[in-house]
Amino acid sequence: MPETARGAEADAEPGPTPASELTPPTPEPRTDPPRTDPPRTSRRRTTLLAAGALVAVAAVVAGVLSARGSGSTGKATAAADGLPHTTVEVATSGCGSGWTHPEAGHQVFELHNTSSTAAEVYLTDAKTGAVYGEVEGLAPGTVRPLGVTLGNGSYAFKCLPDDADAVTGPTVRITGSKVKSGPAAMPITQQELIPPTLAYQKWIQARTVELAQKTDVLRAAVDRGDLAAARKAWLPAHLVYERMGAAYGTFGDSDGAINGTTAGLADGVHDAGFTGFHRVEYGLWHGESASGLRGPADQLAKDVHTLESSWPAQRMDPADTGLRAHEILENTVQFELTGRTDYGSGTNLATARANLDGTRVLLGYLGPLLRTRDAGFAELGDWMDRARHTLDGPDHSGKWTPLSQLSRPQREKVDADLGGLVERLADVAALTDVRRTA
Repeated sequence: MPETARGAEADAEPGPTPASELTPPTPEPRTDPPRTDPPRTSRRRTTLLAAGALVAVAAVVAGVLSARGSGSTGKATAAADGLPHTTVEVATSGCGSGWTHPEAGHQVFELHNTSSTAAEVYLTDAKTGAVYGEVEGLAPGTVRPLGVTLGNGSYAFKCLPDDADAVTGPTVRITGSKVKSGPAAMPITQQELIPPTLAYQKWIQARTVELAQKTDVLRAAVDRGDLAAARKAWLPAHLVYERMGAAYGTFGDSDGAINGTTAGLADGVHDAGFTGFHRVEYGLWHGESASGLRGPADQLAKDVHTLESSWPAQRMDPADTGLRAHEILENTVQFELTGRTDYGSGTNLATARANLDGTRVLLGYLGPLLRTRDAGFAELGDWMDRARHTLDGPDHSGKWTPLSQLSRPQREKVDADLGGLVERLADVAALTDVRRTA
């Protein structure tokens, strides 16, 4: 795995499949919050290293890796961090040049782009093509560090300049070592991601039907003036949506309409642009009359039915699927565990639990690809179970404890378990990042 440098109602859907069996169940997903709260699912090309290397970020631990190997002799040189450093050329004419004295163990390659165009570079298993580490967006004339642990084996750098074919450098062999190499993973292609993405789309389609049904129950309660029944119906409907998080980016404007917050709205909760579940939530838990809520509840139902009818024509981007598996709970930590999306119901923990269920569903579809690439996949299941148990603790017969009423130890455990799970899900995003092979 890469060293990373992320049931509210008694009669709702059945409990999630045990995490040790991360296969597609029939619970449900979600992800980020809405509107102009900092973008929840911004598509970004991850700089995490595939399969077990250190994260190669542009400014990797500034200062620690500032000392660079000379590269003139091809021998690794000691640096301030105590690790051997070797300068390696990245260019179409000299990919991998400079690595002439291979050593086993934990080490750093200083990747120097000597060409006139930006490039990606992978350190691969020369026999299988599995990736030990990568650096993306290496600009011309720049140097970036790549930290890896290598044992016996055959290795080669692969350089992928922008707008040019990939070039594989010379094979370098390490023998006679007792050091075990860090994990490597075969790159995932977009073609491989299409089947799980299509299966997940079908699952979402069934959820949109369920969402429409439960939202209609909420609207009907408001229409007849039964606000107690409306408050009871609000959470089951909202949680269906919250389990659908990996599809939010495909929902387009519907996401903001259905689950928008007041972020960026000049008049806050009184702004005409404040719509959806949270608008109805605010009214139900702040004494608004049934007559005042009929318009927002009716608009919510209309927006939900629009999503239901339009979804069959939508197409999710397979290249985003693994990234969403990480972002669902990344956004949970950012928005739900900070209470930024609570408009009176005090059900952020229920939402977090729904987000967890949604993550489990998506991992179920991605499981066949991850099991052969991620040595920590079983451990990820353990972390999912751990987070579920922690979130279920403050659920008392379907009545969720508001964040503000958690004890300090409870709050610290929720934050720690969800934060730890998010870190491990970052590996899923890295391993499912579609990489160039030619």
